Amino acid sequence: MDFNASLRRAIKTGEVLLGQNMTSQCIENGKAKMVVVAENCPENYREMLKSKENVFIYTFEGSSVQLGKACGKPFMVSALAIINPGESDILSLKRA
Repeated sequence: MDFNASLRRAIKTGEVLLGQNMTSQCIENGKAKMVVVAENCPENYREMLKSKENVFIYTFEGSSVQLGKACGKPFMVSALAIINPGESDILSLKRA
């Protein structure tokens, strides 16, 4: 599976929230099926995510700048929440 292609497909056809604040709200509401964090995401934010139950966290192998580019955005993205993968197979990472 090509992670970047799957992520772009999820953003295009599904529901994905970008940013730490939106991701946190999504987790609190119980809507996040998967959370993606950049390798350089702040450690305190990662610790907060680890304390949450029933949240699958995937660490993107790259910086927040690279994750932003993978999302097709011209800005840094250190965290994102996937609510609905749409036509993407990105949630297959949960089984891997």
